[in-house]
Amino acid sequence: MPIAREGWELLVTRQSEQQRNGRTRTVGRYQVFHDGIPQAASDLSGMTAESHGPGKNRPINNGHRIEPGRYPLFTQGGEDYVTIGYRDSQDHDDTPRPGVELKSTGERTEILFHPGIGFLAAVGCINLCTSLPDADEDITYSSSRRRVISVIDNMREFCGEGFPDSNGHRIPKAFVVIDGEP
Repeated sequence: MPIAREGWELLVTRQSEQQRNGRTRTVGRYQVFHDGIPQAASDLSGMTAESHGPGKNRPINNGHRIEPGRYPLFTQGGEDYVTIGYRDSQDHDDTPRPGVELKSTGERTEILFHPGIGFLAAVGCINLCTSLPDADEDITYSSSRRRVISVIDNMREFCGEGFPDSNGHRIPKAFVVIDGEP
């Protein structure tokens, strides 16, 4: 699924699955676009980790990644992850951590992009990371967290005064586009 080349878009292109100790993760690449123009800052592109496939948006809590598609973004306002007001801590156990919610995901709820740690820290969600060349490579929380914050800051800058000032609201003209079913 190609980007629409309108607004702020984070494109996730799924590439393969990796297995370790009976667990499977989907690995892909991400890139941030402004009105179709790829953004060059280092944290605005990288790799992603998601649950195993195939993508399924129903039933709820199915343990799979979400289906390819274009999903509007909202500020997240949960206990573990928020877009506004996350803790300034490198400790994965300190909550709330930074994250952004994808909506229009069918029966699936609380689908986010957020920092990962270890092999995979998501069920249906998307972890942003630096590099996952093989199944032995873990996601490093500090660099994953930095990437999520950079993406949030970039989205906030792109949206300007239109960016919500509280959690639980639509981020105007902001989308995640997911492509591929390896």
